[in-house]
Amino acid sequence: MRLHDLLGLSDLKLQQVVAPEHFDPVIRWVVTTDMLDPSRYLTGGELVLTGLVWHTDSDDSYSFVSSVAKAGVAAVAASEGGLVPDDLVAACREHGLPLFRVPADVAFATVTEVVVRQLSTARTSDLKAVLDRHQRLVESTGPGGIGPLLDLVGTELGMECWVSTASGNVLAGPEGIPDPVFLAHEFLTARRLPHYVEEYGISLLPVDSDSAARVVDWFVAVRSDWQTWHPERLALAEQLSSIVAVERARSDDRHTGSGILAQEFVRAVSEGASASDIAQQMYVIGLPVESRYIAIAAAVSEDVLRLGEVRQLVRETSASSFSAVGITDGEVIAIVPADQDLTPAIERAVEVLAPGLTGTGLSIGVSSLVASRDIRSAVEEAKHARQLAARRNDDRYVVGHEELATLVLLLAGVPDDVRRMFRSRLLTPLADYDDVHKSDLIATLSAFLDTNGSWTKCADQMHLHVNSVRYRIQRIEELTGRDLSRLEDRVEFYLALRLA
Repeated sequence: MRLHDLLGLSDLKLQQVVAPEHFDPVIRWVVTTDMLDPSRYLTGGELVLTGLVWHTDSDDSYSFVSSVAKAGVAAVAASEGGLVPDDLVAACREHGLPLFRVPADVAFATVTEVVVRQLSTARTSDLKAVLDRHQRLVESTGPGGIGPLLDLVGTELGMECWVSTASGNVLAGPEGIPDPVFLAHEFLTARRLPHYVEEYGISLLPVDSDSAARVVDWFVAVRSDWQTWHPERLALAEQLSSIVAVERARSDDRHTGSGILAQEFVRAVSEGASASDIAQQMYVIGLPVESRYIAIAAAVSEDVLRLGEVRQLVRETSASSFSAVGITDGEVIAIVPADQDLTPAIERAVEVLAPGLTGTGLSIGVSSLVASRDIRSAVEEAKHARQLAARRNDDRYVVGHEELATLVLLLAGVPDDVRRMFRSRLLTPLADYDDVHKSDLIATLSAFLDTNGSWTKCADQMHLHVNSVRYRIQRIEELTGRDLSRLEDRVEFYLALRLA
């Protein structure tokens, strides 16, 4: 309750003796004391009742008022037989502290009872208001998404709010958010959250306060300094973050019908489904056969990010929601409709996220742009590119198709005799063996690389028993002196096959 509300309590008949201009503090509790210095028992906002037992002269009045004013009380209500000494009035005026006279026929116990009852009623009303706002917040995340939610919070708190991803992609909020990429960097590098960005007067609140991986989190940006908020406002802002977290969970389609179909499609492509099967599944999940596509492969080497979170990261960095994303053999694979190379856009998005990627071992490979009939080859190209990215030591997380193509071009640009020697050293022993034994070592090698070194998938693709594949790979390694468990040797075979 406010200070002026005391005068409305007619049963108490309080008379305001000192009324500082434009000063109407909140009363949060009532304390009765007869101590000269009760400050150690005060926390601020109290209505202090005193029977003036401590009073002997003006120095006592000054000491008493000085102590309670320093403690931040809202007001003093005093009486000694219905009288208030002039020196107490003077001390309250000097300190700007409101002073009330309690009539002789009104007991302090009555004042305490009436004021506490009013405080309880007010707090019940405040709680109801908070719960009502909470209900409206929840209801506002209906079909319209989180936009109406932010509009409502802006009205309730009188502050602009935005929701953004850690890569600086603003999901909702009014126009005019300042430098979202900078805010994303501040979010990723803040030592603790909430975090106040003084340059723009914006506070950043995590959507998932329990998340150890900020790089895949969303955050709420509020144009205000959270350190100045009173508890109710801070609680409401935290409630907003919790509701946005629910909305983010809704956006995860892994368990929806479309998400499950996309997972099956990615698995089928990775396992070597026929072109007709791929086309049929594309029709089912709504991917146009006439479009062109790129493939993205991503993985991590540490436990900082889980594959489900990497999946979210790929969706975010691919800049396309109309895609098929799945997880297979420890890799996240995305098949994305595109009309241009997405490697630069993915590199820019990952660069923004870089402060949060340290220690994750993230590696991303991006294929060239292909027709739908070549999606399977695009996936394999993305996998090879990702394997190269995983071996880097230069803090670059992405390898695009151009880097693979550059290696082929470098080899194609060297003298013919050197190029023939490179290809011959790797493939001629296999071709000669095939000519003599009709064993299809080169075809098996190609299938083995296309299936990312999977024995069972290679066997299925070649219609062989797994032991037969193992025997052929062993024979390839014996004939060439290479080890197909090593990335370097796989890449050289891959390039030799491309040159051939």
